[in-house]
Amino acid sequence: MPATEHRPTPIQIGDATFQWGARTFVMGIVNVTPDSFSGDGILDPGRAAEQAIRMVEQGADLIDIGAESTRPDHVPIDADEEWRRLEHSLMAVRRQVDVPISVDTTRASVAERAFDIGADALNDINGLRADPDLASLIARLGKPAVLMHNQRGREFGGDVIEDIAAGLRTSIEIATGAGLPAQQLILDPGFGFGWGPVQNLEMLRRLGELRSLGRPLLLGTSRKSTIGHVLDRPPQDRVWGTAATMALAIEQGVDIIRVHDIEEMRDVAKMTDAIIRGWNEPS
Repeated sequence: MPATEHRPTPIQIGDATFQWGARTFVMGIVNVTPDSFSGDGILDPGRAAEQAIRMVEQGADLIDIGAESTRPDHVPIDADEEWRRLEHSLMAVRRQVDVPISVDTTRASVAERAFDIGADALNDINGLRADPDLASLIARLGKPAVLMHNQRGREFGGDVIEDIAAGLRTSIEIATGAGLPAQQLILDPGFGFGWGPVQNLEMLRRLGELRSLGRPLLLGTSRKSTIGHVLDRPPQDRVWGTAATMALAIEQGVDIIRVHDIEEMRDVAKMTDAIIRGWNEPS
């Protein structure tokens, strides 16, 4: 992005400071579920830790760990089951990696226990619009949060970006109304959450319009069904389709890419950053 463009203020997540605009950050996905859409679910804490270690070695700046599938046809679980899956895996990952960890949950009860054992941030696919206790929890603890717009069950207003922006503004208002400063928020437009392939592709074309919200942007397209519709490939073979979406998203100002395939997407981010943000040849 142009060097003169205004960028959001840095966010402290755990022990790391994220200075937006210098480069694109990579978030690695660790699913501790039996029904992940991408086939990468892990229920054994030791294997979850091994995956997180490998992701950090390959260049992940953050790890996002979640214990409930969010695919459209997932079978809902209760908070006790979510915590049963999450607790020991989160503890194992926390012992083994020194990058920030976000917990992917929509429940305040799960988030609070996750923060108690080492999670650094919240990643909420419902943007604080599902559990009324979640906003006050993160405000009280001062935790950063990724707030996603989830279109599932919501009426389409006719313009993809306008609907997303309106939903994210509502989430920001809920957070700030509970006492969490807007400077602690990262926004996710919700690729694949309630949108069909045509609408998802429009979202990607127009992502840059969401910079008007004034917050860092995170995008998660990794291995998703829209890529499968376009390429006619199963989830495990969508790495290069994912790469195309991420390169174009970075060009429009996305700050964090949330991905399964760290090594490949790290290279995509580094190469795209060199083109968009500039590159200094090593001496």
